[in-house]
Amino acid sequence: MKNILIIEDDKLISSLVHFRLKKEGYNITMVEDGLAGIEAIEKDSPDLIITDVLIPHRSGIEIIYHSKKFNPKIPIIVLSSLGEEEATVLEAFSKGASDFIPKPFKPNELAFRVKKWLKNSYN
Repeated sequence: MKNILIIEDDKLISSLVHFRLKKEGYNITMVEDGLAGIEAIEKDSPDLIITDVLIPHRSGIEIIYHSKKFNPKIPIIVLSSLGEEEATVLEAFSKGASDFIPKPFKPNELAFRVKKWLKNSYN
């Protein structure tokens, strides 16, 4: 079973993502801020990370940077309402983000992309 770490401070969004991905059979860990996210990355070694950009204590950009130092192959999907701010999106990709999904998003699309990235990262 693949382990997915969700770093999201919006409880409604994290619950939605948790519900949809749990339904797919993934093991889910949820945290609400960047510091807890970094701790979970080091402790749990997730197979995939889903993070927002604007989260307390560390940004999603810092999460990406730290994750790639810890495990360069880990896929990271950024969920953010900052989709209009091209500089933030480009920075996320330059630090190693695998994918970017603007909020609001479709849960089925997220599940599809998670499956795709997990398949691609372990082949």
